[in-house]
Amino acid sequence: MRALKPLLVSQHWAPLRCIQPRYCSHLTNATVTSKQKRSTVCESFRSKVASGPNFQDFVKGLSESRTSVVDADEEPSYKQSYLPGHLERGNSRKVYFETYGCQMNVNDTEIAWSILQKKGYLRTVDLNEADVVLLVTCSIRERAEQTIWNRLHQLTAMKKKRLRTHSPMKIGVLGCMAERLKTELLEREKLVDVLAGPDAYRDLPRLLAIADGGQQASNVLLSLEETYADIMPVQLAPQGRSAFVSIMRGCDNMCTYCIVPFTRGRERSRPVSSILEEVCMLSDQGVKEVTLLGQNVNSYRDTSEEHFCASDLTKLSRGFKTIYQTKRGGLRFSDLLDRVSRIDPDMRIRFTSPHPKDFPDEVLHLIAERRNICKQIHLPAQSGSNQVLKAMRRGYTSEAYLDLVGNIKQIIPDVSLSSDFICGFCGETEDDHQQTLSLIRQVGYNTGFLFAYSMRKKTHAFHRLQDDVAAEVKQRRLEECIGVFREEALRVNAALVGSRQLVLVEGESKRSAKELCGRTDGNMKVIFPKEDLLIQSVESSNVPVSAGDYVLVQILSTNSQSLRGIALTHSSLGGTLTRCEALPVDQLT
Repeated sequence: MRALKPLLVSQHWAPLRCIQPRYCSHLTNATVTSKQKRSTVCESFRSKVASGPNFQDFVKGLSESRTSVVDADEEPSYKQSYLPGHLERGNSRKVYFETYGCQMNVNDTEIAWSILQKKGYLRTVDLNEADVVLLVTCSIRERAEQTIWNRLHQLTAMKKKRLRTHSPMKIGVLGCMAERLKTELLEREKLVDVLAGPDAYRDLPRLLAIADGGQQASNVLLSLEETYADIMPVQLAPQGRSAFVSIMRGCDNMCTYCIVPFTRGRERSRPVSSILEEVCMLSDQGVKEVTLLGQNVNSYRDTSEEHFCASDLTKLSRGFKTIYQTKRGGLRFSDLLDRVSRIDPDMRIRFTSPHPKDFPDEVLHLIAERRNICKQIHLPAQSGSNQVLKAMRRGYTSEAYLDLVGNIKQIIPDVSLSSDFICGFCGETEDDHQQTLSLIRQVGYNTGFLFAYSMRKKTHAFHRLQDDVAAEVKQRRLEECIGVFREEALRVNAALVGSRQLVLVEGESKRSAKELCGRTDGNMKVIFPKEDLLIQSVESSNVPVSAGDYVLVQILSTNSQSLRGIALTHSSLGGTLTRCEALPVDQLT
């Protein structure tokens, strides 16, 4: 309440006392004048109270129902603001974004920019001309946070130098790190002007206006409803041929090592209607690949409409369980995937990051049936040891995980699998580590994301478990896992030599302007010479290959991380099979 005191007390509002006046016959006129003055003061006091904030203004949500007048070109504010509207305008100030961490942060950047753009801000890719620098941050591992701390010190030094010659630069931290480290960022280190948690991006214009007045500003409140469903993100990808679409936010799984439930809150899903609208818009813009995003993307459950809310229980993968009560009703992930895949048959659909527990057979059969749903599944295992999986509260055993892998490969024979693994989790023994290596060999992944365990504050592990694996042991186990992963990826990829792969072109290869780079349906990188090609089934002269084109590529060689080949012809999702019978290399024409 101390923070609210300046809003309630004014130096002009003197306390009033009820005083019984004494009357004298020769002071009648003076008494009347005194009554008039008191009446005037009382009326002035009542007027100031009536025009000031009331109790509802300080209770979240109650002020939303109050009507307010807004400019015709502005959206209604989602909450009552005491700043004049013109102060929240960007007035062509330039914003520079730096994005760290996962694909959700890329999408968050696009949402934040959409909000600021509508308020009159401009975007720049030149840090030196930025008036506002916003870092979209990650807290999943200690190394990620340390990278951002180092960057903040660099920006602060730049800001101090700039104050002497240019307008003051404002520094803001958005996302998970803002949520987790508010006190350290604002009070101890004093490196930032603005903090906005993952659910507070709508408040950015107001926060920046406060910072522009010389004060620090923050909003890190988590929400049970916020999905930004009404905000169309501004795609920042330079080629504009692929896009991320957020379908849900937060996570309910509460794995013991994970900070996400504490930085992004509980699961809530975006209404299916707004998702379909965004995907339609992207299709109209010529986007060829959409990735559906969520912290637990395949636990999507839309209950926004009454007819979605049946009484049927959520289906899990066989042998999997959760720590929370089974949920009922709602439009499920398979329903959403079905509707999204029907929008544009020539647009690839991917999704990440899923949890293995949410792969009932109907999801797998849909992936197998639809040509434009990529036959690539990310299946985070985290460990191959039942003891470690139990300590992580993953809700499955290695046996259940391998059964799921077998079921996936049976329903989708040409599937590509990727995974996440954590090395050196609390209590992990050498035998546990060997079981993880065994699981990697049994599954045969194309791609993997492996990390040494990093203890995070607020997590269950921080409060209940002991980080008892030495740093050098974690690093050694990580290197061994990476080595085995690469061996198996090379073996899996080698089976593709001689096959024809449908590749979505991303652009020039990073190593040579004479080569192009793209990705297969299984999300493998393919590099091939830049050459003009015929359009399939059309007799015409050769035409150049551009970013966003589908081309059919014959695979000639491979390593553990990429494929190399030669492009044969322009193609499309509807014009060719995504995978064909392998052809001997000597039959190439």
